[in-house]
Amino acid sequence: MADFDDLMEANRAFAANFDLGGFDGKAHAGVAIVTCMDSRIDPLAMLGLRHGDAKIFRNPGGRVTPQALEALVLGAHLLGVERVLVVPHTRCAMTMHSEAELREKIGAAAGVDASWQTFGVIDDQLTRLREDVQKVRSHPLIPASIKVGGFVYDVDSGLMTPVP
Repeated sequence: MADFDDLMEANRAFAANFDLGGFDGKAHAGVAIVTCMDSRIDPLAMLGLRHGDAKIFRNPGGRVTPQALEALVLGAHLLGVERVLVVPHTRCAMTMHSEAELREKIGAAAGVDASWQTFGVIDDQLTRLREDVQKVRSHPLIPASIKVGGFVYDVDSGLMTPVP
């Protein structure tokens, strides 16, 4: 496990001053965020939230996948979620390549055939965002009282733009 020594050392330092114990796991600000796994995104900080305020689901492209919907249903019924933000971002790698290009790149990097793998590329980010917002709004297990909004996060300015 030597490959993880730096991270384990950082974890021990984190645990030495750990003050988040006893947390109940609910979204205290009533917020859930579906966003991309991109490391340029700090979901809590970009909305002025803190640990414990929100449920966060991340995946490539910030798409509302079946797994994201599962998390949102649980959040809405068990974890205090009242508002959902779907937040893809500018300059996302999932918008810059076709499925064929990603299969080629990944296959070459892995040294194996990747023609069978799907990556969920996004051909039209704003259209897909609107579709994803509608998926949440129309899901039979997500109450109509849940507020759902779509936003694009700008990785260069830190600003979020609402998408009607």
